Amino acid sequence: MSNHKNIIPYRYPFITGLLVCLLCILLFLGISVGSAGFDAVTGMFADPASSQIVWMVRMPRSLGAMLAGALLGMTGAIAQGLFRNPLADPYLLGSASGASFFVALSLMFVGGSPFASLFLLRVGLTGAAFMGAITAVLLTLLLAGGVQNSLRLLLSGVIVAVIFGALSSLVALSSPDILQAMQAFLLGSTSFVSWNACLVMAIVLVVGLLVSVAMSRVLDGLILGEATAQSLGLDLKSARISLIAVMSLTTGAAVAQVGLIAFVGLVAPHLVRSLVRVNHAWLIFLSSLAGAGLLLAADILARVVIAPQELPVGVLTAVLGGGYLFWLMYRGRTKGAF
Repeated sequence: MSNHKNIIPYRYPFITGLLVCLLCILLFLGISVGSAGFDAVTGMFADPASSQIVWMVRMPRSLGAMLAGALLGMTGAIAQGLFRNPLADPYLLGSASGASFFVALSLMFVGGSPFASLFLLRVGLTGAAFMGAITAVLLTLLLAGGVQNSLRLLLSGVIVAVIFGALSSLVALSSPDILQAMQAFLLGSTSFVSWNACLVMAIVLVVGLLVSVAMSRVLDGLILGEATAQSLGLDLKSARISLIAVMSLTTGAAVAQVGLIAFVGLVAPHLVRSLVRVNHAWLIFLSSLAGAGLLLAADILARVVIAPQELPVGVLTAVLGGGYLFWLMYRGRTKGAF
């Protein structure tokens, strides 16, 4: 595209290297923070208990936070480009509300007792959240009559989200014993992420990146408007279907493992744009790195702010992300951008 002639390519590797270095530092901090302190890291090769703490608890949790953040950051960049809205986020098509409703149903049927098997409960909630997210997106597409009209798609997503949100509330009210478990899901948590969960999210991330980067020219064209994009010979319908499928898959995978995490997918693309001017191929890739760093940093803070207790990581992302967007919109208003 002609509007990309002024992009400075040599800055891409620099920003990529900067974000990767930051992720390495955060990962080291992530495996160093916990009730056993840094001693678990220094003694992990000599003490079996320390090794168990680091490799079976802290490492999958930290990697899981990175992968979930990467999925949300990538999906946010796709959503903002596809709907040409800088305030679009991964939950735009109702996936979050759908996941919440299916989780509420699962908790109602299996029981919300804290004495239930954590493993079985976690597996059940993971599958329920994923199926709920996919179901909500499919209903949104059905209500919108396809992917051709972006405005109709957005409105359909809002309607589906409201309906599923109301149904979740009805289920919770009819089974008060599940309220605590539902609250943990709605506030987000990385506490139960396993190596298997990391593997699933890593596979989904790679697939999502490959498909979305391959379709990035369509997102670049949509900046100029749909009519112009079509005149350039871009297949908008097929690209929209592919990108919405990617959004559904990546959002469902992240929500299924860590619950609802606010603002990461919304803020990550804005952070990248504030660092470097990029086309959508690089924006999607760099947003995944930025999202990984944001969620891992929030997870580390959640463990240390009120230690030895933990804050729900979704609370911190909401506070930090909301504060950043508040500042961004205030700055934009003073400059006439909003």
